Amino acid sequence: MRTEDDKRLIHRRLVERIVGGPGQAPADERRRAFERGELSESLRPLLDKVATSSGQVTDVDFDRAIGAGLTEDQLFELVICAAVGESTRQYQAGLAALDQATGDAGAT
Repeated sequence: MRTEDDKRLIHRRLVERIVGGPGQAPADERRRAFERGELSESLRPLLDKVATSSGQVTDVDFDRAIGAGLTEDQLFELVICAAVGESTRQYQAGLAALDQATGDAGAT
């Protein structure tokens, strides 16, 4: 069975790989997608929906981004970064809440 430290290490490696590893989308754009940072108007609607309401993503959201010159490979990477970024924020919030509830402050 993996320890909590092992899980966090694996997660950190995942984030490092999708954000900073080789890819079709520029690393700075992948970082902004992961962090919900400043994005172009063609990407913002799609990546906001991916992060907060994925069931509302439509073909129009993808068409807008492709129309702005992004390739399908770039979009795939950016969508993954946005999704993993949101799941990371939720994971960290959950760990912080668990630490607070159990009195284990500083363990995260």
